[in-house]
Amino acid sequence: MRALIEKLEREHTLSAVEFTALIEGRNETAAELLFEKAVAQRQKYYGKDVYLRGLIEFTNYCKNDCYYCGIRRSNRHAQRYRLTKEDILDCCRMGYALGYRTFVLQGGEDPWYTPERIEDLVRSIKKEYSDCAVTLSVGEHSHAVYQSWFNAGADRYLLRHETADPNHYSSLHPEAMSLENRLRCLWDLKEIGYQVGCGFMVGSPGQNAEHLAKDLLFIRTLEPHMVGIGPFIPQKDTPFGKETAGTLELTLYLLAIIRLMLPEVLLPATTALGTIHPMGREKGILAGANVCMPNLSPTSVRKKYALYDNKICTGDEAAECVQCLCRRIERIGYKTAAGRGDHIRIERK
Repeated sequence: MRALIEKLEREHTLSAVEFTALIEGRNETAAELLFEKAVAQRQKYYGKDVYLRGLIEFTNYCKNDCYYCGIRRSNRHAQRYRLTKEDILDCCRMGYALGYRTFVLQGGEDPWYTPERIEDLVRSIKKEYSDCAVTLSVGEHSHAVYQSWFNAGADRYLLRHETADPNHYSSLHPEAMSLENRLRCLWDLKEIGYQVGCGFMVGSPGQNAEHLAKDLLFIRTLEPHMVGIGPFIPQKDTPFGKETAGTLELTLYLLAIIRLMLPEVLLPATTALGTIHPMGREKGILAGANVCMPNLSPTSVRKKYALYDNKICTGDEAAECVQCLCRRIERIGYKTAAGRGDHIRIERK
């Protein structure tokens, strides 16, 4: 295992067979070595800084019916909501006062939120907060739509590919959705000029080490600016409601692998990590992550954005949430960083 890890550190990639062996043969000794090398790489480029993004979950309506997702169209138990433009701008005002310089607008693929309405939102935020980055995470759209949002001022786009294996993808999504289109979206976003984020669930139903190896090779090929991974957590009102959750152990291991593959990548310690373990986000940082996304959404809607069960941070006010997170980050020897927190190659331009 040491030889594979050292090769990954040196060459930033492995073959599919080697990635599979690295995943299947993992043990505590290998994990400790991976974490040590991943942290060294992260500190080389970003020091001890952890970047905060203000997350605004602005709609839980979605036209899609993904089998794992709590806001899927067919979930009749979901309590639907949709923030207004004024609600969203209020979240930004509060976040700006708290020191956030990136706002992440995340939602389902809500037909009410037309491309024109999202374009107007982006323009309004950038007009009021020109020193802030705007990240969108609203699913699959055409090249023309992505271009219009980029022209309006959107800086980043998050779109998890979920799995790079077509058969596995079809087992997680209805027939109307395709891996081909999901990947087309990611390449379009990169071609347009966004800072692009992809990613996948760890431990999703049917996933194996060969699937994860394909994910890692796709990520290496795409070379995204951000990679968001987190454990699969079942949501009780979905077809996968009784499936087994992904593990903290494998998620941390993969975070470290991704850091060695892409040393300059922006790598979140996700809310899902904090949901499956009380110290999950801290452990993610200690495995090479350098981003956290506290919730700026109104407390009245946080529980309703239930992608999975038992999500954390559904009650704290935004100010309390960020103060708590900053203290927790400081306790493990890191610090929250001011500013937009762009990918290092963007900052160098």
